[in-house]
Amino acid sequence: MSDQLSVRSEIGGLAELLLPHLDSAYNLARWLVRNDEDAEDVVQEAYLRAFQYAGGFRGGDARAWLLTIVRNTSYRWLRKTRAYEAAVLFDEDIHTSSVDASSPEQLLLQNADGRLVEQAMNDLPVRIREILVLREFEGLSYKEIADVMHVPIGTVMSTLSRARSRFRHAAGNLLRKNPPSDPESPALKDCECVGAESWG
Repeated sequence: MSDQLSVRSEIGGLAELLLPHLDSAYNLARWLVRNDEDAEDVVQEAYLRAFQYAGGFRGGDARAWLLTIVRNTSYRWLRKTRAYEAAVLFDEDIHTSSVDASSPEQLLLQNADGRLVEQAMNDLPVRIREILVLREFEGLSYKEIADVMHVPIGTVMSTLSRARSRFRHAAGNLLRKNPPSDPESPALKDCECVGAESWG
């Protein structure tokens, strides 16, 4: 009987640590699986797994631990539904733009609405979206991202640099195809998740 009580109190304590991060979990899942309803299912499954394997949490950063589970659950879901995008190797000739790399980004942040940011993100491979969401939207440190993705910090830094470049390229392409109709429109009124100061 005392074992059951300790398990219940352990899960209750874990719930208190994890529930504040529900929005972050959903945000990551939604960007990875690209569908609101599927993201809800992924997050529900991730929380169930977190409680099922509560003994695996050894303290520390509960959010990073939870996002690792959400990430793994999202990839499992993508493989199951065959919606998984094969990782695309970065080819500098293909993926870099001849124009100033910061110009499309600056235009996007100054003139575009949230739909354009979302479209640019959705045009990226899942791994690129993932690292941008973790760093730019959720504000995780390089170390936290390394823990979530199970890669060295150096890999996080280089992947993030390529991801930002790919985002700028995708955004630039979208802006060239669909220039903003109102150049005076505020950058991020409709996009609450992107911080202009962090996309450096």
